[in-house]
This record gives sequence, C-alpha cells and structure tokens, in this order.
Amino acid sequence: MCGFVGFTNRIGQAETVLSEMMDRIRHRGPDAGGQYIDDGIALGHRRLSIIDVSEQGNQPIFNDDRSLVLVFNGEIYNYRELREKLRSQGYVFRTQTDSEVLIHGYSAYGPALCGQLRGMFSFVIWDVRAKKLFGARDYFGIKPLYYAEMNGTFMFGSEIKALLAHPHFEKKLNTAALEQYLTFQYSASEDCFFEGVKKLPPAHYFTYENGKMTVTRYWDVQFKPDEQPLLGDWVRVISETFKDSVQAHKIADVEVGSFLSSGVDSSYVAAVANVDKTFTVGFGTDEKYNEIGYAKKFSRAIGKENYSHVITQQEYWDALPTIQYHMDEPLADPSCIALYFVCKLAAEQVKVVLSGEGADELFGGYNVYSEPNASKYEKLPFGLRHVIAKAAGKLPAKRGVNFLVRKGTRLEERFIGNAYIFTPAERKSLLKITTDAPDPTVLTKPFYDKVADADPVTKMQYLDIHMWMTGDILLKADKMSMAHSLELRVPFLDKKVMEVAAQIPHRFRVTHRVKTDDDTPYTTKYAMRLAAKRDTPKDTAATSAKKKLGFPVPIRVWLRQDDCYETVKTAFTSPAAEEFFRTEKLVKLLDDHKNGKTDNSRRIWTVYMFLVWYKVYFEENAER
Repeated sequence: MCGFVGFTNRIGQAETVLSEMMDRIRHRGPDAGGQYIDDGIALGHRRLSIIDVSEQGNQPIFNDDRSLVLVFNGEIYNYRELREKLRSQGYVFRTQTDSEVLIHGYSAYGPALCGQLRGMFSFVIWDVRAKKLFGARDYFGIKPLYYAEMNGTFMFGSEIKALLAHPHFEKKLNTAALEQYLTFQYSASEDCFFEGVKKLPPAHYFTYENGKMTVTRYWDVQFKPDEQPLLGDWVRVISETFKDSVQAHKIADVEVGSFLSSGVDSSYVAAVANVDKTFTVGFGTDEKYNEIGYAKKFSRAIGKENYSHVITQQEYWDALPTIQYHMDEPLADPSCIALYFVCKLAAEQVKVVLSGEGADELFGGYNVYSEPNASKYEKLPFGLRHVIAKAAGKLPAKRGVNFLVRKGTRLEERFIGNAYIFTPAERKSLLKITTDAPDPTVLTKPFYDKVADADPVTKMQYLDIHMWMTGDILLKADKMSMAHSLELRVPFLDKKVMEVAAQIPHRFRVTHRVKTDDDTPYTTKYAMRLAAKRDTPKDTAATSAKKKLGFPVPIRVWLRQDDCYETVKTAFTSPAAEEFFRTEKLVKLLDDHKNGKTDNSRRIWTVYMFLVWYKVYFEENAER
C-alpha cells in the first residue's frame, strides 16, 4: 500500500513542488520515497513496504530499457502467476514485487492487462518515448485516483490534498457537490468538492496524450442468476471461493491482522483468515454501541488475541478535524470516526489488516433489500398505490404515511442508496446559494438503466456497488487506514467472489420465510450466512444470524447534550454557515432534535461535517 502523485512538467521548480506534494501523503507510505522527473513528467511515490520489503521494491520502477515508468498503489494478489506467464514470454524480473508485474504486463498486453489483474490498485505509467500517460483503477474502487487539469498542467494523485500543493492548482469550492452531498452524505459523482478535480471511476483506465484525456471502462458487474444449483450447492461454492480469496489476501511479507465486530462479515473473515490478532472498538458499556464483549468472546473461541479500545466522547469529537482532513472530501458517515480509531489501534500491532467491507453489496445484506415484496400491500396494482402515495405525500411524515409513499413510488425514484438525508426540495430550502446540481435521480439513472430488466434486489445491489460502496464504504476504508499507514484489505471484494455472488438467485440472497434452529429469521445474505455458519466454529455459529451493529455511534444522544449542542450551534451560526446556509433553519433542526421533537441527528451531522471539513481546507488551508 502506497501513495503517488504526478504532473506534466511545465514548471521550473519541479523537484521542490513534487517533494511538497509527496510530503502531503507521507502517511500513505512512511517507509520510502522516490521521484522521477524529465521534461515531460514529474512522478513521486511514497511506499509502505508489504511485499519485497527490500529497497528493490521502491518506486518509481522502470522496465528494462527505462522507456516506461510506473507508480502504483495497492496489491496484485495473482502477481506470481502473472510473473510466470510473463517470464515465459521473455520478460526478465529483477525484484519480487507486484509492481514489476504491472510494468511488464503493460508492455505485453497494453490496457488489456487490467482485466487480468486480481487485486486492489490504482497506478499510472509514463511512456517516455510517446510522452503518454496511462492510468487505471481497480474493479470496485478500493484504491483512489484523482486528477485535474489546471492552468495547462495535468496533475494526479492518490489524495486530493497532494494536488493542492501544486502552484497551478486553483482551490475553489464546487457548490454543486455540496448540494448533492446534502442528499447522499458523500461526494456522489465523478466531480469532487474541489472545482475541477475528478475521480477516475472504478473499473476504468485513462490515457492522457497531447493534452487529451480519454477514459474507458474495462469491466463491469454482470448479474446473471443461475436457477439450477440448489441452495446447498451455492453455500459450498461461496465457502470454497471465499476461502481462496482470504488466502490470496493474506499474501504479505509482514504480519496480517483482522478487524472484528459483532456481525457475520468480519467474524467470517477472522475465522477463515486464521490470523493471530483481531481489533475492535466501541463506545461506553451499552451493548447498543459496544461490540467489544462479543469480539473478545469470539476471538477466544477461535484461539486468537483481541485488542480493543473504548472511544470516549471527547476523543471522538476532538478527532473530527483530523478525520475530515484525511477524508479529502466531507463524509457524513458517523462510523468513519470509529474506523479511524480501530485503524489506529491495529497500526500499533500490524501493517496489514483484513476487513469485511463489500459483503452486504455483493450478497444482499442491507435490510432495505428485504423491502420489495415484503408486504401484501404490494400486490395491489401499482397505479392504485401511486395515487394513494400522492395523497399520502401531502400529509405530515410519520411511519404509516412514509410506508404508503414508498410503496407507491417506483424504486428508481425513491432509492438512491443506503442514505437519503435531504430531499432535493429540502436541500434547496436549506441552502442560501444556488447551484446547478441535478436531481439525485440523474446520477442514479445510468446505473438503473444498465439493470432495467433485473429484479428490485439486484437493482439496489448494482446501484450500491457503484455509488454507495465506492463513495462511502471504500472511501472511508482507504482514507482512515492510510491515515495510520495501515494497509486494509477486503477479501469479499474479489473478482472471483463477485463472479459467484452475481450468479446467486435473489431468493437465496434475500428471503422473508426462512428461520434458523434458534428461531432467528434469516432475511438478508441468506446463502452467505449459511456459508459462514458452515465455516465458523460451532460455539460461535450464532454470529451467522446476529444483526451487525456496524460501528454504531451514539450521536443522536450526544447532540441532545448541552456541550455537543453548543459546539454544533457555534458552527451553525458561523460565517461559513452564513455563506452557504439559511442558518435559522440549521438552528431549528438542532433545537427540534435537542428538545426531542424529532430525530434530526443524521441531518445535523451531514451539515456539521461539511462545516468541519470546510474550516480545515478553506479557513485553515489544510496545513497538517
């Protein structure tokens, strides 16, 4: 795991500027740094040594005649097989690194190399002779890659904060991104919060030559349910494929640990991985917010040592500016702070950790996936339900009314992912500024169009894989782990695992009828839970049915306390808040929550996290 930066070289102080950009991402690679500069390009790399920890593995790395130069962030888990294949074609290897496989693989296959890789990656290759850049990002977007073209300079890197150090970078807020964020709770499009900065989408590569940028998709998720195999067959295939993925993800020349919560995903990873150390965090002693007790019990059952930390309220709030700095863009997911602390805990013991991200999206794990066809009401004609929904929409929002509205609205119009904070009308009412941000459905439509003939569960999974998982789940996983120079690996997000998950009929992903021996209903991730039960020690098998807490954070409670209320109110009435929002409406959200009129905690948190981020990057200039 590493970080890189680069830019087309049109300045006189390239080495000085490159060094400053590299310093901004030193946390991604504290073990070594390297540069390559010629009259066309400047490339910088920070290394966290995991495979071939000798200096031979340092980057930038070259091919034999130094006509190609590579900077790379990630891990290629099938690099040994690819190396042997390339050796048979006459390529000579001088290191044991996966990065050398990439540069020879590009020589041999060009862009087609991307489809042969198994791993998490973003990388850029400079063709010295052709003066051409080639870059690529992994299938799911586990590793980030940002780019911008400003004042005649094309610049790119693993984190946006590195780009800010370039003299040609113009720092401006993208207000359209702010408006979209108020709905999604994360930066939802390719455009970032910094105007002019873009993300390379997952499963895409780019070429940049003669000032022209071309972006191409090289892979996509293909859900093709196979109705022939029985449930038991799917359970066996999931078990075998996941075990193979975990073993591939353990490849390293350093110690590997595992995160552990109370849910099936991380428990399954920890049990199969057979690592020596697990890591858990929680809040206080209330089991609603603390999974440590379960994690220690589970770790003892599988014969491993659990390390834990109870996060205090003061620690949590004090860390917010640092966390938003590392995020690059505001993220309103409260669990990213818990993730920050569990990464900090793990980094004290290991360099690499396994985690359970991706299981919900691939195997159908979110509760919302069980909503379609879950009630007899949905058997009514949609036209009738739509008329009822329009009438119900005029009534004050409450549980029964919300049900009628949802059931009378098409999935494509109501589901934008696992978070829906402010509606388009609400966010426009809250904002003082006017932007050109489109309706959220404009962003989701291209994904829904690709699975137009699929069942509702598959549609939601496909959307979440491309938006929610990339924009929220994987963003925080990368940024919070790298903040502590920790490599986080996600064995569920493996190409081979995806191939299996995509074939499972939706009735084996989400069901409403099946119960276990202890009378616990299985509703989501049905086949995967059975595989976990099969592969988990018997005295811990209940985890396959246990509801995951998922780094629960008591912000709802905290925001009703005087000290937290005053902290947020100060931000809501600050000059920055006045610039963008109608602050009287912000304060009303806060007061109504504190007085117990309604639970506005997620809405309050979304606005507050933007203001914390804005202060770091636009009022304090992000010098950390």
